[in-house]
Amino acid sequence: MNATVIGSQFGDEGKGRMTDIFGEGADVVVRFQGGNNAGHTITVGGEEYALRLVPSGVVRGKTGVVGNGCVVGLDTLFTEIDALRERGLDPDVLVSDRAHVVLPYHRVLDDVEEAARDEETTAVGTTGNGIGPAYADKAGRHGIRVGELLDAEALRTRLEHVVSRKRAYVEAAYDVETGDEFDVEGLFEEFRAYGRRLDREGLVVDASSFLAEREDAAVLFEGAQGTHLDRDHGGYPFVTSSNPTAGGAVVGSGVPPQAVADGEIIGVVKAYLSRVGAGPMPTEFEGEVAAEIRERAGEFGTVTGRPRRIGWLDLPMLRHAARVNGFTAITLSHLDVLAGLDELVVCDAYELDGERVETVPSSPDEWTRCEPRFERFETWDDRDWIAVAEGGYGALPENARAYAEYVADELDVPIYALGVGPGREATIVRENPLVQGRERELEA
Repeated sequence: MNATVIGSQFGDEGKGRMTDIFGEGADVVVRFQGGNNAGHTITVGGEEYALRLVPSGVVRGKTGVVGNGCVVGLDTLFTEIDALRERGLDPDVLVSDRAHVVLPYHRVLDDVEEAARDEETTAVGTTGNGIGPAYADKAGRHGIRVGELLDAEALRTRLEHVVSRKRAYVEAAYDVETGDEFDVEGLFEEFRAYGRRLDREGLVVDASSFLAEREDAAVLFEGAQGTHLDRDHGGYPFVTSSNPTAGGAVVGSGVPPQAVADGEIIGVVKAYLSRVGAGPMPTEFEGEVAAEIRERAGEFGTVTGRPRRIGWLDLPMLRHAARVNGFTAITLSHLDVLAGLDELVVCDAYELDGERVETVPSSPDEWTRCEPRFERFETWDDRDWIAVAEGGYGALPENARAYAEYVADELDVPIYALGVGPGREATIVRENPLVQGRERELEA
Protein backbone atom coordinates (compact mmCIF):
# COMPACT_ATOMS: atom_id res chain seq x y z
CA MET A 1 0.00 0.00 0.00
CA ASN A 2 1.30 3.44 -1.00
CA ALA A 3 -0.15 6.90 -0.37
CA THR A 4 0.30 10.36 -1.82
CA VAL A 5 -0.14 13.64 0.08
CA ILE A 6 -1.28 16.55 -2.09
CA GLY A 7 -1.99 20.19 -1.28
CA SER A 8 -5.54 21.10 -2.30
CA GLN A 9 -5.21 24.88 -2.35
CA PHE A 10 -2.31 27.35 -2.69
CA GLY A 11 0.12 25.46 -0.46
CA ASP A 12 0.60 26.03 3.28
CA GLU A 13 -2.23 23.57 4.01
CA GLY A 14 -0.20 21.46 6.45
CA LYS A 15 1.29 18.82 4.14
CA GLY A 16 4.46 18.47 6.22
CA ARG A 17 2.46 17.67 9.35
CA MET A 18 0.24 15.17 7.49
CA THR A 19 3.27 13.56 5.86
CA ASP A 20 4.69 13.15 9.36
CA ILE A 21 1.39 11.68 10.62
CA PHE A 22 0.86 9.22 7.77
CA GLY A 23 4.59 8.52 7.57
CA GLU A 24 4.26 6.43 10.72
CA GLY A 25 3.39 3.47 8.51
CA ALA A 26 5.77 4.28 5.64
CA ASP A 27 9.17 2.86 4.86
CA VAL A 28 10.16 5.54 2.36
CA VAL A 29 8.98 9.12 1.89
CA VAL A 30 9.58 10.61 -1.57
CA ARG A 31 9.52 14.32 -2.28
CA PHE A 32 8.64 14.39 -5.97
CA GLN A 33 8.72 18.05 -7.09
CA GLY A 34 9.65 21.58 -6.16
CA GLY A 35 12.74 22.88 -4.47
CA ASN A 36 13.68 24.96 -1.48
CA ASN A 37 10.85 27.37 -2.32
CA ALA A 38 8.59 25.08 -0.26
CA GLY A 39 8.39 25.10 3.51
CA HIS A 40 7.07 22.11 5.46
CA THR A 41 6.84 22.51 9.23
CA ILE A 42 6.58 19.59 11.65
CA THR A 43 6.04 20.00 15.39
CA VAL A 44 6.69 17.12 17.78
CA GLY A 45 6.54 17.54 21.54
CA GLY A 46 7.09 21.28 21.25
CA GLU A 47 10.07 20.81 18.94
CA GLU A 48 9.61 22.48 15.54
CA TYR A 49 11.33 21.31 12.36
CA ALA A 50 11.05 23.68 9.38
CA LEU A 51 12.13 21.79 6.26
CA ARG A 52 12.45 23.19 2.76
CA LEU A 53 13.93 20.31 0.79
CA VAL A 54 14.50 17.26 2.97
CA PRO A 55 11.42 14.97 2.91
CA SER A 56 9.26 15.36 6.02
CA GLY A 57 9.40 11.66 6.89
CA VAL A 58 13.00 11.89 8.13
CA VAL A 59 11.76 13.29 11.46
CA ARG A 60 10.23 9.83 12.07
CA GLY A 61 13.44 8.15 10.98
CA LYS A 62 12.14 7.10 7.56
CA THR A 63 14.27 7.01 4.42
CA GLY A 64 13.73 10.25 2.50
CA VAL A 65 14.23 10.43 -1.26
CA VAL A 66 14.50 13.71 -3.16
CA GLY A 67 13.11 12.64 -6.52
CA ASN A 68 14.10 13.49 -10.06
CA GLY A 69 11.19 15.94 -10.30
CA CYS A 70 12.87 18.24 -7.77
CA VAL A 71 15.41 20.99 -8.32
CA VAL A 72 18.02 20.87 -5.59
CA GLY A 73 19.73 23.75 -3.84
CA LEU A 74 22.73 21.89 -2.44
CA ASP A 75 23.44 24.58 0.15
CA THR A 76 19.93 24.20 1.55
CA LEU A 77 20.09 20.39 1.42
CA PHE A 78 23.30 20.14 3.43
CA THR A 79 22.30 22.92 5.84
CA GLU A 80 19.13 20.98 6.67
CA ILE A 81 20.90 17.64 7.01
CA ASP A 82 23.56 19.16 9.27
CA ALA A 83 20.95 20.97 11.39
CA LEU A 84 18.97 17.76 11.89
CA ARG A 85 22.13 15.94 12.94
CA GLU A 86 22.95 18.70 15.43
CA ARG A 87 19.49 18.16 16.95
CA GLY A 88 20.21 14.47 17.52
CA LEU A 89 18.52 12.98 14.45
CA ASP A 90 20.19 10.73 11.89
CA PRO A 91 18.45 11.72 8.63
CA ASP A 92 18.59 9.02 5.97
CA VAL A 93 18.37 11.17 2.83
CA LEU A 94 18.97 10.13 -0.76
CA VAL A 95 18.92 12.29 -3.89
CA SER A 96 18.04 11.22 -7.40
CA ASP A 97 20.92 11.47 -9.84
CA ARG A 98 18.38 12.81 -12.35
CA ALA A 99 17.28 15.74 -10.14
CA HIS A 100 18.43 19.11 -11.44
CA VAL A 101 20.71 21.50 -9.56
CA VAL A 102 19.90 25.10 -8.62
CA LEU A 103 22.98 27.21 -9.36
CA PRO A 104 23.77 30.74 -8.12
CA TYR A 105 22.98 32.31 -11.49
CA HIS A 106 19.46 30.89 -11.27
CA ARG A 107 18.85 33.11 -8.23
CA VAL A 108 20.12 36.15 -10.14
CA LEU A 109 17.80 35.31 -13.02
CA ASP A 110 14.89 34.84 -10.60
CA ASP A 111 15.40 38.32 -9.15
CA VAL A 112 15.86 40.22 -12.41
CA GLU A 113 13.02 38.46 -14.21
CA GLU A 114 10.58 39.05 -11.36
CA ALA A 115 11.63 42.71 -11.14
CA ALA A 116 10.95 43.11 -14.86
CA ARG A 117 7.38 41.81 -14.62
CA ASP A 118 4.48 44.22 -14.39
CA GLU A 119 3.57 44.42 -10.70
CA GLU A 120 -0.18 44.55 -11.36
CA THR A 121 -0.60 41.89 -14.04
CA THR A 122 2.29 39.44 -14.34
CA ALA A 123 4.34 39.58 -11.13
CA VAL A 124 4.16 36.15 -9.49
CA GLY A 125 5.81 36.83 -6.15
CA THR A 126 8.52 34.18 -6.36
CA THR A 127 10.65 33.24 -3.37
CA GLY A 128 13.81 34.35 -5.20
CA ASN A 129 15.46 30.96 -4.72
CA GLY A 130 16.05 30.32 -8.42
CA ILE A 131 13.46 27.57 -8.74
CA GLY A 132 11.70 28.85 -11.87
CA PRO A 133 14.93 29.49 -13.81
CA ALA A 134 16.26 26.06 -12.81
CA TYR A 135 13.11 24.41 -14.19
CA ALA A 136 13.33 26.62 -17.30
CA ASP A 137 16.86 25.33 -17.89
CA LYS A 138 15.63 21.77 -17.41
CA ALA A 139 12.96 22.29 -20.07
CA GLY A 140 15.40 24.09 -22.36
CA ARG A 141 18.02 21.34 -22.00
CA HIS A 142 20.54 23.68 -20.34
CA GLY A 143 20.29 22.19 -16.86
CA ILE A 144 22.86 20.35 -14.79
CA ARG A 145 21.87 17.15 -13.00
CA VAL A 146 22.95 15.96 -9.58
CA GLY A 147 24.68 12.96 -11.13
CA GLU A 148 26.96 15.26 -13.14
CA LEU A 149 28.41 16.73 -9.96
CA LEU A 150 30.12 13.39 -9.33
CA ASP A 151 32.01 13.58 -12.64
CA ALA A 152 34.53 16.44 -12.80
CA GLU A 153 34.94 16.33 -16.57
CA ALA A 154 31.20 16.25 -17.24
CA LEU A 155 30.58 19.10 -14.79
CA ARG A 156 33.23 21.36 -16.30
CA THR A 157 31.97 20.68 -19.82
CA ARG A 158 28.38 21.50 -18.86
CA LEU A 159 29.37 24.70 -17.05
CA GLU A 160 31.54 25.91 -19.93
CA HIS A 161 28.65 25.30 -22.30
CA VAL A 162 25.99 27.04 -20.22
CA VAL A 163 27.45 29.83 -18.12
CA SER A 164 28.72 32.13 -20.87
CA ARG A 165 25.29 32.07 -22.49
CA LYS A 166 23.59 32.89 -19.17
CA ARG A 167 26.01 35.76 -18.56
CA ALA A 168 25.43 37.22 -22.02
CA TYR A 169 21.67 36.90 -21.64
CA VAL A 170 21.49 38.67 -18.27
CA GLU A 171 23.80 41.48 -19.34
CA ALA A 172 22.01 42.09 -22.64
CA ALA A 173 18.39 41.60 -21.56
CA TYR A 174 18.48 43.26 -18.14
CA ASP A 175 21.59 45.48 -18.23
CA VAL A 176 22.88 43.81 -15.06
CA GLU A 177 26.56 43.64 -14.19
CA THR A 178 27.36 39.97 -13.52
CA GLY A 179 29.71 38.67 -10.87
CA ASP A 180 30.86 35.46 -9.18
CA GLU A 181 27.52 33.74 -9.91
CA PHE A 182 28.65 33.53 -13.55
CA ASP A 183 32.29 32.55 -13.00
CA VAL A 184 32.91 29.10 -14.46
CA GLU A 185 35.96 28.28 -12.36
CA GLY A 186 34.35 29.38 -9.11
CA LEU A 187 31.19 27.43 -9.86
CA PHE A 188 33.20 24.36 -10.79
CA GLU A 189 35.11 24.38 -7.49
CA GLU A 190 31.97 24.98 -5.42
CA PHE A 191 29.86 22.29 -7.05
CA ARG A 192 32.64 19.72 -7.32
CA ALA A 193 32.94 20.07 -3.54
CA TYR A 194 29.22 19.36 -3.26
CA GLY A 195 29.67 16.40 -5.58
CA ARG A 196 32.50 14.98 -3.50
CA ARG A 197 30.37 15.21 -0.36
CA LEU A 198 27.39 13.61 -2.08
CA ASP A 199 29.64 10.77 -3.23
CA ARG A 200 31.45 10.40 0.08
CA GLU A 201 28.18 10.09 2.02
CA GLY A 202 26.55 7.83 -0.58
CA LEU A 203 23.57 10.15 -1.07
CA VAL A 204 23.08 9.83 -4.83
CA VAL A 205 20.88 7.07 -6.26
CA ASP A 206 18.87 6.22 -9.33
CA ALA A 207 15.58 6.87 -7.53
CA SER A 208 13.48 4.85 -9.96
CA SER A 209 15.66 1.77 -9.52
CA PHE A 210 15.91 2.32 -5.77
CA LEU A 211 12.13 2.34 -5.40
CA ALA A 212 11.61 -0.56 -7.82
CA GLU A 213 13.99 -2.73 -5.80
CA ARG A 214 11.81 -2.09 -2.73
CA GLU A 215 8.57 -3.34 -4.21
CA ASP A 216 7.31 -4.48 -0.79
CA ALA A 217 8.03 -1.13 0.87
CA ALA A 218 5.23 1.25 1.83
CA VAL A 219 5.96 4.51 0.02
CA LEU A 220 4.53 7.91 0.90
CA PHE A 221 4.79 10.48 -1.89
CA GLU A 222 5.04 14.04 -0.58
CA GLY A 223 4.00 16.99 -2.71
CA ALA A 224 5.07 20.58 -2.19
CA GLN A 225 2.99 23.72 -2.86
CA GLY A 226 -0.63 23.02 -3.88
CA THR A 227 -2.92 22.04 -6.74
CA HIS A 228 -3.76 25.63 -7.66
CA LEU A 229 -0.07 26.40 -8.05
CA ASP A 230 0.37 23.53 -10.53
CA ARG A 231 1.83 24.86 -13.78
CA ASP A 232 -0.78 22.97 -15.84
CA HIS A 233 -3.80 22.78 -13.55
CA GLY A 234 -3.36 25.89 -11.42
CA GLY A 235 -4.09 29.56 -12.03
CA TYR A 236 -1.43 30.10 -14.69
CA PRO A 237 0.71 32.25 -14.85
CA PHE A 238 0.46 32.70 -11.06
CA VAL A 239 1.86 29.23 -10.43
CA THR A 240 4.99 27.36 -9.47
CA SER A 241 7.24 25.72 -12.07
CA SER A 242 6.41 22.06 -11.43
CA ASN A 243 3.45 19.72 -11.01
CA PRO A 244 2.39 19.33 -7.34
CA THR A 245 -0.60 17.24 -8.42
CA ALA A 246 -0.82 13.45 -8.19
CA GLY A 247 0.41 12.91 -11.74
CA GLY A 248 3.62 14.66 -10.75
CA ALA A 249 4.29 11.93 -8.20
CA VAL A 250 4.66 9.42 -11.03
CA VAL A 251 6.87 11.54 -13.26
CA GLY A 252 8.87 13.06 -10.40
CA SER A 253 9.70 9.74 -8.72
CA GLY A 254 10.20 7.33 -11.60
CA VAL A 255 7.54 4.90 -10.40
CA PRO A 256 4.89 3.27 -12.62
CA PRO A 257 1.46 4.98 -12.60
CA GLN A 258 -0.18 2.18 -10.62
CA ALA A 259 2.18 2.83 -7.70
CA VAL A 260 0.24 6.05 -7.13
CA ALA A 261 -3.16 5.22 -8.65
CA ASP A 262 -3.58 1.96 -6.72
CA GLY A 263 -2.87 3.65 -3.39
CA GLU A 264 -4.50 6.45 -1.45
CA ILE A 265 -4.41 10.02 -2.75
CA ILE A 266 -5.00 12.30 0.21
CA GLY A 267 -5.87 15.95 -0.30
CA VAL A 268 -4.69 18.23 2.50
CA VAL A 269 -7.23 21.01 3.07
CA LYS A 270 -6.87 24.07 5.27
CA ALA A 271 -10.17 25.05 6.92
CA TYR A 272 -9.86 28.52 5.42
CA LEU A 273 -7.69 29.86 2.59
CA SER A 274 -4.27 31.46 2.54
CA ARG A 275 -1.92 32.44 -0.23
CA VAL A 276 1.58 33.87 -0.65
CA GLY A 277 2.14 35.81 -3.85
CA ALA A 278 -0.07 37.25 -6.55
CA GLY A 279 -3.01 35.80 -8.46
CA PRO A 280 -6.79 35.40 -8.22
CA MET A 281 -8.35 34.64 -4.84
CA PRO A 282 -12.13 35.28 -4.96
CA THR A 283 -12.79 34.71 -1.24
CA GLU A 284 -9.97 36.95 0.00
CA PHE A 285 -10.84 39.44 2.72
CA GLU A 286 -9.00 42.09 4.73
CA GLY A 287 -9.56 43.78 8.06
CA GLU A 288 -9.47 42.76 11.70
CA VAL A 289 -10.63 39.18 11.20
CA ALA A 290 -7.97 38.53 8.55
CA ALA A 291 -5.31 40.03 10.81
CA GLU A 292 -6.55 37.93 13.74
CA ILE A 293 -6.38 34.72 11.71
CA ARG A 294 -2.95 35.66 10.39
CA GLU A 295 -1.55 36.26 13.85
CA ARG A 296 -3.31 33.31 15.50
CA ALA A 297 -2.10 30.82 12.88
CA GLY A 298 1.28 32.37 12.12
CA GLU A 299 0.29 32.96 8.51
CA PHE A 300 3.66 34.11 7.29
CA GLY A 301 5.59 32.29 4.58
CA THR A 302 7.94 29.61 5.94
CA VAL A 303 10.51 30.49 3.27
CA THR A 304 9.87 34.19 2.58
CA GLY A 305 8.39 35.42 5.87
CA ARG A 306 5.83 37.38 3.88
CA PRO A 307 2.33 37.77 5.40
CA ARG A 308 -0.10 35.43 3.68
CA ARG A 309 -3.32 36.63 2.10
CA ILE A 310 -6.41 35.29 3.91
CA GLY A 311 -9.73 34.07 2.49
CA TRP A 312 -12.71 31.90 3.32
CA LEU A 313 -12.77 28.25 2.32
CA ASP A 314 -13.41 27.93 -1.42
CA LEU A 315 -15.28 24.78 -2.51
CA PRO A 316 -14.95 25.40 -6.28
CA MET A 317 -11.18 25.20 -5.73
CA LEU A 318 -11.53 21.97 -3.78
CA ARG A 319 -13.80 20.39 -6.42
CA HIS A 320 -11.19 21.18 -9.06
CA ALA A 321 -8.42 19.71 -6.88
CA ALA A 322 -10.43 16.56 -6.13
CA ARG A 323 -11.11 15.99 -9.82
CA VAL A 324 -7.56 16.62 -11.05
CA ASN A 325 -5.94 14.46 -8.36
CA GLY A 326 -8.57 11.78 -7.80
CA PHE A 327 -8.68 12.23 -4.03
CA THR A 328 -9.64 9.13 -2.09
CA ALA A 329 -9.67 11.05 1.19
CA ILE A 330 -8.89 14.46 2.66
CA THR A 331 -7.50 15.91 5.85
CA LEU A 332 -8.75 19.16 7.35
CA SER A 333 -6.38 21.37 9.31
CA HIS A 334 -6.51 24.62 11.32
CA LEU A 335 -10.01 24.08 12.72
CA ASP A 336 -8.83 25.64 15.98
CA VAL A 337 -7.95 28.88 14.17
CA LEU A 338 -11.62 29.46 13.30
CA ALA A 339 -12.76 29.17 16.93
CA GLY A 340 -14.38 32.22 18.42
CA LEU A 341 -15.06 34.09 15.16
CA ASP A 342 -18.22 36.16 14.99
CA GLU A 343 -19.05 34.77 11.56
CA LEU A 344 -18.01 31.80 9.44
CA VAL A 345 -18.79 31.35 5.76
CA VAL A 346 -17.81 28.99 2.95
CA CYS A 347 -17.88 29.75 -0.77
CA ASP A 348 -19.95 26.94 -2.31
CA ALA A 349 -20.06 28.42 -5.84
CA TYR A 350 -19.16 31.47 -7.92
CA GLU A 351 -21.24 33.75 -10.05
CA LEU A 352 -19.55 34.59 -13.35
CA ASP A 353 -21.30 36.86 -15.85
CA GLY A 354 -24.66 36.06 -14.30
CA GLU A 355 -24.19 32.27 -14.25
CA ARG A 356 -23.50 29.89 -11.35
CA VAL A 357 -20.08 28.23 -11.60
CA GLU A 358 -19.08 25.34 -9.31
CA THR A 359 -15.45 24.90 -10.30
CA VAL A 360 -12.47 27.08 -11.19
CA PRO A 361 -12.28 28.69 -14.66
CA SER A 362 -9.06 28.07 -16.58
CA SER A 363 -8.64 31.78 -17.39
CA PRO A 364 -7.18 33.89 -14.56
CA ASP A 365 -9.13 36.87 -15.88
CA GLU A 366 -12.40 34.95 -15.54
CA TRP A 367 -11.38 33.66 -12.11
CA THR A 368 -10.72 37.23 -10.99
CA ARG A 369 -14.23 38.23 -12.11
CA CYS A 370 -15.86 35.41 -10.15
CA GLU A 371 -18.08 36.56 -7.28
CA PRO A 372 -18.26 34.08 -4.37
CA ARG A 373 -21.63 32.80 -3.20
CA PHE A 374 -21.46 31.97 0.49
CA GLU A 375 -23.04 29.44 2.84
CA ARG A 376 -23.09 30.49 6.50
CA PHE A 377 -22.11 28.20 9.39
CA GLU A 378 -22.47 28.37 13.14
CA THR A 379 -19.17 29.06 14.87
CA TRP A 380 -17.64 27.32 17.88
CA ASP A 381 -15.80 28.45 20.99
CA ASP A 382 -12.11 28.18 21.72
CA ARG A 383 -11.07 25.40 24.13
CA ASP A 384 -8.24 23.09 25.17
CA TRP A 385 -7.48 21.64 21.76
CA ILE A 386 -4.94 19.10 22.99
CA ALA A 387 -7.69 17.63 25.16
CA VAL A 388 -9.99 17.61 22.14
CA ALA A 389 -7.36 15.76 20.09
CA GLU A 390 -6.94 13.21 22.88
CA GLY A 391 -10.72 12.74 23.00
CA GLY A 392 -10.92 12.04 19.28
CA TYR A 393 -13.44 13.03 16.65
CA GLY A 394 -16.40 12.92 19.04
CA ALA A 395 -14.74 15.52 21.26
CA LEU A 396 -14.82 18.13 18.52
CA PRO A 397 -17.39 20.89 19.01
CA GLU A 398 -20.64 19.96 17.26
CA ASN A 399 -20.44 22.94 14.91
CA ALA A 400 -16.84 22.08 13.96
CA ARG A 401 -17.93 18.53 13.11
CA ALA A 402 -20.79 19.92 10.99
CA TYR A 403 -18.32 22.15 9.14
CA ALA A 404 -15.91 19.27 8.48
CA GLU A 405 -18.66 16.89 7.38
CA TYR A 406 -20.05 19.50 4.98
CA VAL A 407 -16.68 19.67 3.21
CA ALA A 408 -16.31 15.88 3.08
CA ASP A 409 -19.86 15.44 1.76
CA GLU A 410 -19.34 18.05 -0.96
CA LEU A 411 -16.20 16.24 -2.16
CA ASP A 412 -17.67 12.76 -1.54
CA VAL A 413 -14.59 11.50 0.32
CA PRO A 414 -13.86 10.57 3.95
CA ILE A 415 -11.75 12.65 6.33
CA TYR A 416 -8.70 10.75 7.53
CA ALA A 417 -7.31 13.36 9.92
CA LEU A 418 -8.16 16.74 11.43
CA GLY A 419 -5.73 19.31 12.77
CA VAL A 420 -6.71 21.34 15.84
CA GLY A 421 -3.32 22.89 16.51
CA PRO A 422 0.32 22.45 15.48
CA GLY A 423 1.98 19.08 15.79
CA ARG A 424 1.22 15.39 16.15
CA GLU A 425 -0.37 15.84 19.55
CA ALA A 426 -3.03 18.18 18.15
CA THR A 427 -4.07 15.87 15.31
CA ILE A 428 -7.17 13.67 15.34
CA VAL A 429 -6.31 10.64 13.20
CA ARG A 430 -9.37 8.72 12.09
CA GLU A 431 -7.52 6.45 9.68
CA ASN A 432 -3.89 6.04 8.67
CA PRO A 433 -3.97 4.00 5.45
CA LEU A 434 -0.35 2.89 5.63
CA VAL A 435 -0.64 1.73 9.24
CA GLN A 436 -3.99 0.02 8.68
CA GLY A 437 -2.78 -1.47 5.39
CA ARG A 438 0.21 -3.02 7.10
CA GLU A 439 -1.98 -4.41 9.88
CA ARG A 440 -4.30 -6.01 7.29
CA GLU A 441 -1.32 -7.56 5.53
CA LEU A 442 -0.08 -9.05 8.80
CA GLU A 443 -3.52 -10.44 9.59
CA ALA A 444 -3.72 -12.06 6.16
